[in-house]
Amino acid sequence: MSEQPDPFAVTPDPDPSSYDRKVLFVAGAGRSGTSTMAGLMKIMGLHVPQPEVTPDETNPKGFGEPAWAVEHHSRLLREAVVQVSDSRPDAWFETGKIAAKDPERIATAEWLESHFQVSPELVVKDPRLSWFLSLWRVAAIRCGSTPVFATMLRPPAEVVGSKQKYYANRLGSAHLAASWLNMLLHTERATRESVADGGRVFIRYADLLDDWTKVVSRTGEQLQLQNIINAKSEQIRDAHRFVDPGLRRVTQTLEDLQLPPRLHELVADTWEELNRLAEPDGDTAASHATLDQLREGYVELYEEAEAISRSSVVAAEQRTRRQNNQGNQTKGKGGQAKPSRPAPAAPSAPSGFAADKIPHGLRAAVPPGVRQGLRKALGRER
Repeated sequence: MSEQPDPFAVTPDPDPSSYDRKVLFVAGAGRSGTSTMAGLMKIMGLHVPQPEVTPDETNPKGFGEPAWAVEHHSRLLREAVVQVSDSRPDAWFETGKIAAKDPERIATAEWLESHFQVSPELVVKDPRLSWFLSLWRVAAIRCGSTPVFATMLRPPAEVVGSKQKYYANRLGSAHLAASWLNMLLHTERATRESVADGGRVFIRYADLLDDWTKVVSRTGEQLQLQNIINAKSEQIRDAHRFVDPGLRRVTQTLEDLQLPPRLHELVADTWEELNRLAEPDGDTAASHATLDQLREGYVELYEEAEAISRSSVVAAEQRTRRQNNQGNQTKGKGGQAKPSRPAPAAPSAPSGFAADKIPHGLRAAVPPGVRQGLRKALGRER
């Protein structure tokens, strides 16, 4: 007679070292809840590569950011001449060129590999991360791991207000709103490759603060993160203590920003469409098509703004040259000040149209009728 299984037997806990390799990349604009999400993932058992960026007054509970990744991204952004909150569509072309360099891919993969020796499930987060998602995707795959993505969503007016409050950002609401738009539209496009295998989620910051257990459980199931699926009760208790609903300290609305009408419209429509992606079964081809149209609309708006603001650019270049000339004066013989060689005068008119600086791939995404109308408006077609 065969022995019957004991219905009261306790199933042994799975060995975390047996889990498949996976890297969770927490993306999104800064001040949108990425630190809270990364912190929760760490509590639930995913490994944040050490050492981490130390907490400060802007984020006393910690950032959940590997220091190496932050330094890595900062160096690459300097090389690409791109800001963290860059509103230029062209900036994605510049960072894409850096991400395609094989030495950078090798260095990134080697760093990941060293931390897979600690844990098979990693979490990498940094506000600069979205600029280099293709770099990290390739590096993760080279390590025999699966890259998965969680993009945090927070109302754009709150992101703008939080940056102005905690970072003393003086670039203005319109710039910060435009940089949010640029960041989120291109982050969505850069992670779309993972839709087919369920490898990306969009998470509302408000939902995370209201009921983190529901959000994290859904994330773990969809992305098949074994540390979350097999989390223990003490980890859940620690996570309850970590999440503070009062973290949402900035609650201004889009109307408070007083944005230019077309920018306001694009930001509002993009926020509405991104929210659809956070719904169950909301990551659809129809939403992707709408977001593509919104991205094209933003490229068009930026081309128009760049085309009519060239005088401001020229004036800024002239002021910079003047300041550099004054600061670079050297002492000649006899202690007399000897001015350095004067810089060439700034051109009195643009040497090229702003649209020409947008990558061909982005310009091609704009419908032909729109491009033709814009060229007529700029006097390039008669």
